[in-house]
Amino acid sequence: MNETSTSPAHERTNLIGMDRAELACQLVAMGEPEKGAKLRAKQLWHWIYHHGVADFSEMTTLNGPLRETLAERFTLARPDVAREQRSEDGTRKWLLRFEDGQEAESVFIPEEDRGALCLSSQVGCTLTCKFCHTGTQRLVRNLGAREIVSQFLVARDSYDEWPTPQDGRMISNIVMMGMGEPLFNYDNVAKAIQIAMDPEGFSISRRRITLSTAGVAPMIERCGAELGVNLAISLHAVEDDLRDEIMPINRKYPLAQLLEACRRYPRASNARRITFEYVMLKGVNDSPADAKALVQLIAGIPAKINLIPFNAWPGAPYECSSPEAIDQFAAIVNKAGYSAPVRAPRGRDILAACGQLRSESVKARRSGQPSKPRPAPAPQAAIS
Repeated sequence: MNETSTSPAHERTNLIGMDRAELACQLVAMGEPEKGAKLRAKQLWHWIYHHGVADFSEMTTLNGPLRETLAERFTLARPDVAREQRSEDGTRKWLLRFEDGQEAESVFIPEEDRGALCLSSQVGCTLTCKFCHTGTQRLVRNLGAREIVSQFLVARDSYDEWPTPQDGRMISNIVMMGMGEPLFNYDNVAKAIQIAMDPEGFSISRRRITLSTAGVAPMIERCGAELGVNLAISLHAVEDDLRDEIMPINRKYPLAQLLEACRRYPRASNARRITFEYVMLKGVNDSPADAKALVQLIAGIPAKINLIPFNAWPGAPYECSSPEAIDQFAAIVNKAGYSAPVRAPRGRDILAACGQLRSESVKARRSGQPSKPRPAPAPQAAIS
């Protein structure tokens, strides 16, 4: 960041993650008339979220004295990039360090002419799913809307994709599938998604945004009504006993309650299908009987099934199903009329694949002093 100011960034208010009304309030507080503040807030919004500027001096539609005052009082600082890695397949992963020293990871998965940015919603996770590396890290805290939005800014900065392109975007999709359970941090996640969808900012269509949940059933209908984004359900088992074991959240929201919430999801249709994610665990959930039970379980729901070969991590208690078992499972689901693509693993060599994200952040000590993350391990692939 090249922003010039006499005050350090931590003493200034960061405007990233604010909506138009909040930006206007900040301007009124610094002496702008209310009517003028609304116009200035619209201009600020455009510069922050459409142009991605990190320096108030670049906001050329604002007069010089106002730009100087803004720089004195506010900041547009991004989180520090503690580590950036690039996989052999082009996947990129950022370990981001926030103002309190806590860290979270985000991942960009490129395709030929587009790509999906996987964002985290929490530092750590309150869930303890047995197959997920993030689940081995206790929840440290929720990420604020600013910290969620900042992950998008960092990725856009890295690809120099400013101002927001109308066509041919490299970062074309957002998936809330990183660290944490998005529906346990709904207010901040919803605010960040609404900023991302705004046509005068990031301008990401709701059809290109997917929120993945482990099954917080009571929040699913609200998510659909208020955001209308694509819904992905981390299912991974077709019987309560097994799901209780590998996904303890099922003890609170069992399969019957979860599937009923999916049936009520607003906007779900054959054109907007719910995605059921199903990790393939050798000898655990990958039998032909499991495939047939899955088909029966989701009957009547406009759906597709993403079959995910298990991505191992240090100390993982499972192995990936064999290619033959995965193919047989997919064939049964396909024959029943459901699309069941097998997700190609991406970023495994840098622990960036599905279920592999984790940081070394820990909860703050009772003294109130934040615990510093342990030093990051050496990169597993070249940093670019």
